[in-house]
Amino acid sequence: MSSKIPTFVRTLPHRLGYLLSDLFALSYLGLCTVLLGWALLENSDGSMAGVIPLFATAPTSIVPLLLLPDGSSVFLVSIVLGALVNTVVIGWCARTLRHGRTPDPVS
Repeated sequence: MSSKIPTFVRTLPHRLGYLLSDLFALSYLGLCTVLLGWALLENSDGSMAGVIPLFATAPTSIVPLLLLPDGSSVFLVSIVLGALVNTVVIGWCARTLRHGRTPDPVS
């Protein structure tokens, strides 16, 4: 079984770094960072600014938000975790589409 992934990205940390180094993934992560910073600066009584980064990192960010107890730290953790998971997925999709991998004919 041949893989087009270079041999230096066989371990999980190297593979995550490889996926996070994609331009589309880094652009998404930068956008999420800007939205989170804006929401934290804009957050005042009655402001719905926190909803924007939550929607930008959905659906991954909603799961920890629903499972963990209430609090501002849970909100931050869920957005950061959602952004990182979505960034890895975007990096994997972009690299897969760019390299044109075809399914294994055996399976």
